[in-house]
Amino acid sequence: MAELSNVFLLVYAGLFPIINPIGGAPIFLGATAAKTEAERSAVARGVAINSFLLLIGSMFVGSHVLVFFGITLPVVRVAGGLVVTAFAWKLLQSGANLESQRAAPVEEHPATPDSFYPLTMPLTVGPGAISVAIALGSQRPLRAHDWSQLALLGGSAVASILAIALTIYICYRFADRVIARLGQNATNVVVRLSAFILLCIGIQILWTGYSALAVMPH
Repeated sequence: MAELSNVFLLVYAGLFPIINPIGGAPIFLGATAAKTEAERSAVARGVAINSFLLLIGSMFVGSHVLVFFGITLPVVRVAGGLVVTAFAWKLLQSGANLESQRAAPVEEHPATPDSFYPLTMPLTVGPGAISVAIALGSQRPLRAHDWSQLALLGGSAVASILAIALTIYICYRFADRVIARLGQNATNVVVRLSAFILLCIGIQILWTGYSALAVMPH
């Protein structure tokens, strides 16, 4: 039981600071400012489901996929850093238009917005989270007492990722209520600040990947 708890805490503690659903909530609210509460709830649920599936896939098959295509983790970081940077820059430029987006007619926006890009990836589950999930998945125990123990360890990791997905849903689903207490001006400041931080994170991910590639033997 102690080993199962350790696996649960290891996965959750390793992924939560990188995913940071609390810090991503203002960005999510800004990106869905033109949606109704029901639409935003549906998008939050979709983001949580997509994040769960993406993290599960990265943990259990990510390392095998990278090996199959001959892709290294630094390359994933460079590509992901570019995507995060581009999205953060676009959000930073459009931050001043949040109130006008809220005032726009609902009919001008799709009733079922896509929740995968960019809200799930790279906003929520970016290259950093994918890299951590792949690294955690590649550190499977070299030996186990039996297959049942290995299944229990895998189940504990799945439960931890499910807890992460639930945390994402709660933070995104009720982001509007938290931001509503701040007011229009404070909301715009929080969204712009969060977008700037996300831009810095994207550049940091890009630089980390580039630095690792620079020292790799050719």
